[in-house]
Amino acid sequence: MAKIVLFCLVLVQLAVVSERQHTALEPKPLKIYEKDGVRVPAYDFKSLEYFLNKKNDTTYVVNFWATWCAPCVAELPHFEKLNALYKNRKVKVLLVSLDMRKKIESNLIPFIKRKNLKSDVIFLDDLNANEWIGKVDAGWSGAIPATVIFNKTERKFYEQSFTFDALENELKQIIR
Repeated sequence: MAKIVLFCLVLVQLAVVSERQHTALEPKPLKIYEKDGVRVPAYDFKSLEYFLNKKNDTTYVVNFWATWCAPCVAELPHFEKLNALYKNRKVKVLLVSLDMRKKIESNLIPFIKRKNLKSDVIFLDDLNANEWIGKVDAGWSGAIPATVIFNKTERKFYEQSFTFDALENELKQIIR
């Protein structure tokens, strides 16, 4: 019995160490903007790459958008619906805002609150778009909305707007 208890304690310690190592890899935001109960972390592209290259058992849907982009705003409810429908199926939606830094507190945060966005939202604080756009996808012109859907075995990039059905169909092709 004592050996079983000791074995269980060792397993718990290994899990804690593993979780610490995983968390330690996640980059710290450059800044965290907070207002009216809404929290938006800001990352430069080097740190954002961590979120674009995860290799685990989750499928990620990463949408690049901005509050000033009408097609982006029009498709956000589809990402929110996808996030809600697939939240228990190892699918994670990440909304990467390309709004201007000076508009985060006046536009982005009130928009998130008003639209009651539940998906994770981060702000990409990196003005050198010519350097990082091609790192997201070599064929990306830089136009938004743009979306990356990936998991550890497959990755697809879309420079387009989505209907819910089209977005879900693309997700299903990857999570099959």
